[in-house]
Amino acid sequence: MNYIFISPNFPRIYSQFVRALNSRGVNVFGIGDERFECLNDELKANLKEYCYVSNLKNKDWVIKAIEYLKNKYGKIDFIESNNEYWMKNDAVYREWFNIEGGFRPAELADKQSKSGMKKYFNAAGVKTARYILVSSLEESLKFVDQVGYPVFAKPDSGVGAADTFKIRNLEELKHFHEVKPNEVYIMEEFLDGSIVSFDGIANRQAEVVVAFKETFPTPIAEVVNQNIDVFYYAESKMPTSYRKMGERIVKAFNINTRCFHIELFKLNKGKPGFARKGEIVALEVNLRSPGGDTPELLNLVAKTDYYEAYASMIVDNVCHLDNETDKISFSINRKFQLTYKHSSEDIMNKYKDNLRSHGYYPDSFRNALGDEFFLFLFDNDEETVTQFLEYVR
Repeated sequence: MNYIFISPNFPRIYSQFVRALNSRGVNVFGIGDERFECLNDELKANLKEYCYVSNLKNKDWVIKAIEYLKNKYGKIDFIESNNEYWMKNDAVYREWFNIEGGFRPAELADKQSKSGMKKYFNAAGVKTARYILVSSLEESLKFVDQVGYPVFAKPDSGVGAADTFKIRNLEELKHFHEVKPNEVYIMEEFLDGSIVSFDGIANRQAEVVVAFKETFPTPIAEVVNQNIDVFYYAESKMPTSYRKMGERIVKAFNINTRCFHIELFKLNKGKPGFARKGEIVALEVNLRSPGGDTPELLNLVAKTDYYEAYASMIVDNVCHLDNETDKISFSINRKFQLTYKHSSEDIMNKYKDNLRSHGYYPDSFRNALGDEFFLFLFDNDEETVTQFLEYVR
């Protein structure tokens, strides 16, 4: 089996996908914009061959690299970056080379736009917030008359929490229309809730082979816009109803032969005529792994190695590994500019038996996730977890 990994060097942990695929006998070829000598040792050891392309945005150059690999090694079975930034290009290459595994451009178009996603969520029986595609101040005012302030505006096909607006009144609405970037924006009614996600890996039949639940008490948009820090946690054990809902969403979107990160809202307050307190409402689907070092967080709460599970799905279309545990793992992120009650050294010493990883994010992640991160693992005991969070926050 021949697998081309686009940009396997970013994020840095993606070298573990390459390691796992290679260990299953897959020929993994890399195409990236970092020179081979700069790759980490894991990538160097597990790539069959690597093609350096100075600008991955140049599709013609990437196509030439793929043609070279195809002519040298034969039929290409997969082309994948597992990265939102390159996903549209991945689809173009698959269509160009008639590769079956993964989405083609026509399939991908409305699965990456936030407005297009809504019909798939509705097909899965999951509610979505009311919305409009922003056209004029007059249309926005009509929408606000219907749903009330605040409303939330963001790029319809954007990635992450950049260029988002929480609009609380007429003055802010007018300001948004004056300064918004020249691209399609979606405006939605604001929902008071915490973000939860359904993460995992789906096989060729859009069946979930590995699943996790994550909880994000503070939305990333607030982290970015208010310059605060973030923590979130993961569990592999979840209510049956939650897993079944996630599986319906995966089926509705036909997410297949790939990782996924599905974001949902658990409402803190009910909204009359729409949803009750505690109800789950759909937010968006990301057709790739959760961001940053989150796959490492998922690994902590599973008997399954996340990357081995992916390789197992690619090779055998199943996951042979058990997943559920009674553990809970935390990513505690800090920003250097903020002041904390306890230092990084304090929390690493006090919780040294629970600390599993510590590091620093690259610049491209710091706006959303912070500068420094810690990954901790605990038994899922409410009193212990509460004491831990009071200490590190």
